[in-house]
Amino acid sequence: MEKKMKEINKTVNKIIEDVKSKGDAAIRYYTKKFDNIELGSPSVTKLDIKSAYKQVDKETIKTLKFAKKNIEFFARQQLKQFRNFEVRNNGVRLGQRVIPIEKIGVYIPGGNYPLPSTALMCIIPAKLAGVKQIIACSPKIKAETIVAADIAGADKIFRIGGAQAIAAMAYGTKQIPKVDKIVGPGNIYVTAAKKAVYGDCGIDFLAGPSEIMIIADETGNAEYIAADLLAQAEHDINAKTYLVTTSKELARKVNAQIKIQLPRLKTKRIAGLSLKNGDILIVKNLNDAVKIANEKAPEHLEIQVKNPEAIVRKLKNYGSLFVGENTAEVFGDYCSGINHVLPTNGAARYAGGLSVKDFVKIVTYQKFDRKVPKDMIKAASKLADIEGLDAHRRAAVIRLKNTKIVQTSLTGK
Repeated sequence: MEKKMKEINKTVNKIIEDVKSKGDAAIRYYTKKFDNIELGSPSVTKLDIKSAYKQVDKETIKTLKFAKKNIEFFARQQLKQFRNFEVRNNGVRLGQRVIPIEKIGVYIPGGNYPLPSTALMCIIPAKLAGVKQIIACSPKIKAETIVAADIAGADKIFRIGGAQAIAAMAYGTKQIPKVDKIVGPGNIYVTAAKKAVYGDCGIDFLAGPSEIMIIADETGNAEYIAADLLAQAEHDINAKTYLVTTSKELARKVNAQIKIQLPRLKTKRIAGLSLKNGDILIVKNLNDAVKIANEKAPEHLEIQVKNPEAIVRKLKNYGSLFVGENTAEVFGDYCSGINHVLPTNGAARYAGGLSVKDFVKIVTYQKFDRKVPKDMIKAASKLADIEGLDAHRRAAVIRLKNTKIVQTSLTGK
């Protein structure tokens, strides 16, 4: 795997350098090379958007708008938690401002399946946060994704993908604007590109293969559990699925259900392969299940137990939590309102999912009254002295003009 990643990084770095130096010509070259598409203009025009609406049935448009309404509702509640404020303490006014990031780039995968839901999840909270310009990039973009991006509020849409799309958003070309931050999931090349441009451009986080863990006792619904595991497994062959249960009988039933349900799926080949990455773990009690979940920090964590509240408070590490047998992870994927762009590979130990917070900067300010309190000056000058930063010390004590102590400090005598 390490050797493979070196090759991937080498390829990605070459693509990034080509986009930086050759701009749109490099975008066209790599789109032809990887997607086998002769790209004229990468822009999805207003005429293209109008055409996309004609290609998408009314029920789909209605569904996208339903999902948008729910995602907006939750994002709006999140935004309320971040507010401007000002307080006074020891002679100084201290404040916080919540400022929207100006330009956001959204990556929408378009590999195995079109993902209009990702367009909604990434663009809607950015729009609500007050971002001035939102651009979206997606390879082999389908009409449904174009419509979703438009409904969500994208200002510009481009039909490009891969590492070249990340490079274009990070550094800009004549046709593709440079952004301040890039969000959205992607394959291993997209993830490597996001990692490579970080610092020159902000990113949300590095997403890996999708994951689900289900904790269940003997009351778990085997049919539902199997369906939810398979729903996650069909994402791609590297997806990971885990059932952690206190019941051997439930484990047997879930296995039986998987054998019944898998052959019926249109995506049975991918789901069948990815199931090999997962496991069913039998534990003595739910405390052991909680310990495993907290150590694994799964992207999606479902709970199907008799008394869920008894363990929910003990669960600390997960991307998003789904409580009760009817709370399928798929509802979070699409339309319940929470965001489906979530941390993977254990990143839920220190990060949550995409939210309004990813599209704002929380900045601070201070303003002293005309006279700075002496204890503030003394504390600052003392700490500067301890750290050996003499200019820092002088910048503090100079505020105490016309005093014997300050004059001595400023002359160094």
